[in-house]
Amino acid sequence: MVIWGKKEIGKDRDSVLTDYGKKKLLTYADSFQELAESLVVTYDGVGGNRQEILERKRNSQKQEVICKNMTEVSKILTDMASEVFRARPLSERQYKKIVQLLRGERLQVTDLFYLYDTEEAESEGRLTLGVRMRTDKAGGIRTREVSDMLSVILDERLIPAPTADYLVEREEKYFFFVKEPVFMVMPGYAKAIREGERMSGDNYSLIESVDGKLTVLLSDGMGSGEKAARDSEKVLDLMEKMIEAGYNIPTAMGLVNSALEACEEENMSTLDVCSMDLYSGMCRFLKAGAATTFLKSNAYVEKIIMNTLPLGILQENGSEGIERELIENDYIIMVTDGVTDALAMSGYEDMLCSYLGDLSERNPEVIASKVLQFALRHSNGRITDDMTVVVLGIFRAR
Repeated sequence: MVIWGKKEIGKDRDSVLTDYGKKKLLTYADSFQELAESLVVTYDGVGGNRQEILERKRNSQKQEVICKNMTEVSKILTDMASEVFRARPLSERQYKKIVQLLRGERLQVTDLFYLYDTEEAESEGRLTLGVRMRTDKAGGIRTREVSDMLSVILDERLIPAPTADYLVEREEKYFFFVKEPVFMVMPGYAKAIREGERMSGDNYSLIESVDGKLTVLLSDGMGSGEKAARDSEKVLDLMEKMIEAGYNIPTAMGLVNSALEACEEENMSTLDVCSMDLYSGMCRFLKAGAATTFLKSNAYVEKIIMNTLPLGILQENGSEGIERELIENDYIIMVTDGVTDALAMSGYEDMLCSYLGDLSERNPEVIASKVLQFALRHSNGRITDDMTVVVLGIFRAR
């Protein structure tokens, strides 16, 4: 039985989920939805003293968080039940050629097929190649080396799926290889810690998924120091887990917001999200109280602004964000408010646009460092808040 993520492929290479399996998933989905509906409580805000009213309100908020989670889990299970992955065999010539070549490299192949989940994926050529193999070579063989061999045979650039093991070893396993995305992202970072503190309250994270999506998260904890660092790290940890579990980003942001609202300890961190499709170049920006993002395309610089509140504050979060199509040599510049505050007296958005438009640097790390130094010069070298700059350079993969 082939296992890839949470989906399975039978030896007959037909549907991933049998009718029985689909019914079980739908039953679980219904159960979660019923539990969510049973927890719905209408809070009227009347009766009792002030302390009792506040307590009931807090309990109501906690129940709302649980309801939202259960509803979203129900939706994910329902979506899984409707997904059908199918496997398509390679031509006999391709099959034999791959098996023989890999055997010459001390790789024993016992299964080989293309995997796709929709007709659209197949028509676009966005298939996944599944290979069950092992090696008796001491120390194993790097999966990246195998993808290079397969690319030559199939005349199509393949790379290991992000979930693939680093090495092919003696134990026989399934390995998956995907078509190399059109774009690659080179990140660059620069940060400065507030004077008198030992650690930054800003944190950032990159999440790569098997379907060619790259999500960048930047969070600024309220205040500075250890407490701010813990708060922003908690936000990123929650977001990472939800995205990896299958939550879409707006929903994940809404649930994190609700969880922080109901939390006993105050956490009003900002969250800046940039999610890119490395095949199409489409990029979505979402923000919760985060500073302006800058999109540089040669000398033209666009400001990505969303007037939103930080996380942990009662608010309606239904924003789907702002979408832009990226091209080669575009740069995305994300900053925390320590940078913007340093330039606030000078009209930072227009100043940064002008500065970025004049930059001819191509290395994201250098750009990030230059932006930070630009902010420090305008604050006379004073660091009154944590400053973080994240620069994402968009380049053709080949």
